[in-house]
Amino acid sequence: MNPWIHLDTAQIPGGGELKLMQRGQDYSIMSGTIELMNSRLYGSEVALFKLAWAKAAHCQAPRILIGGLGMGFTLRAALADLPKDAKVVVAELVPEVIAWARGHLAPLYGDSLADPRARIVQGDVADRLAEAKPPYDLILMDVDNGPDGLNRDANDSLYSLHGLTNLKRATKPGGVVAIWSAAHDDKFARRFAHAGFTVTEHKVGAAPSGKGPKHVIWVGVAG
Repeated sequence: MNPWIHLDTAQIPGGGELKLMQRGQDYSIMSGTIELMNSRLYGSEVALFKLAWAKAAHCQAPRILIGGLGMGFTLRAALADLPKDAKVVVAELVPEVIAWARGHLAPLYGDSLADPRARIVQGDVADRLAEAKPPYDLILMDVDNGPDGLNRDANDSLYSLHGLTNLKRATKPGGVVAIWSAAHDDKFARRFAHAGFTVTEHKVGAAPSGKGPKHVIWVGVAG
């Protein structure tokens, strides 16, 4: 088997490090010894959009915020299904991740970065939430490893009750917030509902086939 090749390293603002690895046509983004994402295991990133859009497809000229660019699978899924008048903002904290999308990982992105509906913004998604005027129809959060973050203490505040209340303010009444997580978290699910959302929990496979390790996606409809 071919060895993994280290392509690049990124420093996470506020602490932590990401490494981009390649083996043949496969890519991996690592945090220390933990694999955060793999280009063969993107089923739950696609489901993050699909499950949310199933509850929001009635929206006219929808405005969407994606927190976290990753390897672009959520963005590509969104652009494949959204109408022509949709607007998508992707907030990515780590500038190198955006550079990877336009460089090493360009084969994964296809023409999605050139789509006129999409705009990539380098910065903290919390800033986009604070400036959400008007509010969004759909917010998709794939930040860190979910509510139990690995890389950045500040990410924990996004999933606190205060952070979820800010998410609610940034979402239109009847709008949808979907949150990706590596694992189930009862306390988080209760906080999400307490912040004013009607919440459903979905376990989805990491592989595109729906098989493999299970991840969790919470979908909340703003009351």
